[in-house]
Amino acid sequence: MARKSKKGKKDKREKDTVKTQSDQPEGLSTEKPQKLSNKEFNAELERLQGELVKLQYWVKEKGLRVIVVFEGRDAAGKGGIIKRITERVSPRVFRVVALPTPSEREKTQMYMQRYVAHFPAAGEIVLFDRSWYNRAGVERVMGFCTEEQYLGFLHYTPIFEKAITDGGMLLVKYWLDVGMKEQERRFRDRIQDPRKTWKLSPMDTESYKRWYDYSRARDAMFTATDTDYAPWYIVHSDDKKRARLNCISHLLSLIPYKDPQLEEVKLGRRNLKDKYDDEAALKGRRFIPVNR
Repeated sequence: MARKSKKGKKDKREKDTVKTQSDQPEGLSTEKPQKLSNKEFNAELERLQGELVKLQYWVKEKGLRVIVVFEGRDAAGKGGIIKRITERVSPRVFRVVALPTPSEREKTQMYMQRYVAHFPAAGEIVLFDRSWYNRAGVERVMGFCTEEQYLGFLHYTPIFEKAITDGGMLLVKYWLDVGMKEQERRFRDRIQDPRKTWKLSPMDTESYKRWYDYSRARDAMFTATDTDYAPWYIVHSDDKKRARLNCISHLLSLIPYKDPQLEEVKLGRRNLKDKYDDEAALKGRRFIPVNR
């Protein structure tokens, strides 16, 4: 009986390896990707931010209305992604909404009312840094709402979001998912870094203790509100750089836009007819000290 060649065995092993890798569910790879250098990250971020500017022109020209919801565990990186989306675009087109604790008056309103007040008009993209989904997360876990209010939220939210999308708005929902160990590392970093202590609230430390309570609340929220017309997109955020790039790239992919046809900008010439020494006119005014 003829023996199989070493080459044949090697080819079979390679095929088996390829098959095993392709059978892995997307997003569940156990291999840790190579760390992105700052140079690689900044180059790709610059490219994506250029595309966001193109999207800005398109949204304004077509009168689109877009809502982007950012939810996730505490310290998952919501603020970091929002900052990278907005730092090179107009705040008149990209508006960030991060609502504080409701006032006594707002507590007597219909629950969704305070959020609807911030919805976009034509030509606007509104980014919610936490949203009406507070009820499904922190309010549920911390007991800030009744069981009846919570169950009512899960029931009516898909209906509410169907009305949003049927009304012509695009609703995008992101859930940032950070691992247990990485969340702890970020919390400890906030404790030690005086620039970040403001990010660590009593709610954050309580969420650290109640990891699995928040996991169950997340699972129930997905079950009730992950719909075809307003699906949840999960962003793995243990790697902050990749999370930021991947999320921006994905957002751009959801809105078909075209390059703007912009007229060439020309500065022209300054009018020097009535020139004078305008720097000398500032002599004796109050300037801030030059310390560097």
